[in-house]
Amino acid sequence: MRVITGKCRGKKLITLEGLDTRPTTDMVKEAIFSVIQFDVAGASVLDLFAGSGQMGIEALSREASHCVFVDSNPDAIKVIKQNLSDCRLLGDSRVLSMQSLEYLKVSKGGFDIVFIDPPYRSGLVQKALELIVPKLNSGAIVACEHENELELEDNYEGLRLHKRYKYGKTAVTVFKVPSEDDI
Repeated sequence: MRVITGKCRGKKLITLEGLDTRPTTDMVKEAIFSVIQFDVAGASVLDLFAGSGQMGIEALSREASHCVFVDSNPDAIKVIKQNLSDCRLLGDSRVLSMQSLEYLKVSKGGFDIVFIDPPYRSGLVQKALELIVPKLNSGAIVACEHENELELEDNYEGLRLHKRYKYGKTAVTVFKVPSEDDI
């Protein structure tokens, strides 16, 4: 697993061992970032169910201003911190060891880009989507990685479907909060 582009391009990232973690493949990561590439610079990013932190790190490498990483697994928190340290991105980050849905309930928000990648078949994507909207800025983007057979609604409380992709067992659904320019 590596950072695809930006100031940390080519940097190898570590990941958790075992079957509990399912790192995003480079192909899926490239697809997500091709959709959001013009929105990353200067963005405030949230990486929920962060795992290794690779999605938020990729955003920081592409000049996002700040990223909050949230994961409940203490081992994942150690991996995220190590990856951020190795990439020299700790100063642009906040790493929180807590349940992602609990974070959404207490967060002040202000996010421009959110990555949601919970364990498959857990129902957590839909729950996160129901909680996320008040935490988003106008024009914000929410990229969800989930199991292929899950069909998410086209709209969630102010989020509108932007793109859908399928890659083998993985699907990516990207939502956008309409901005004043979209109305």
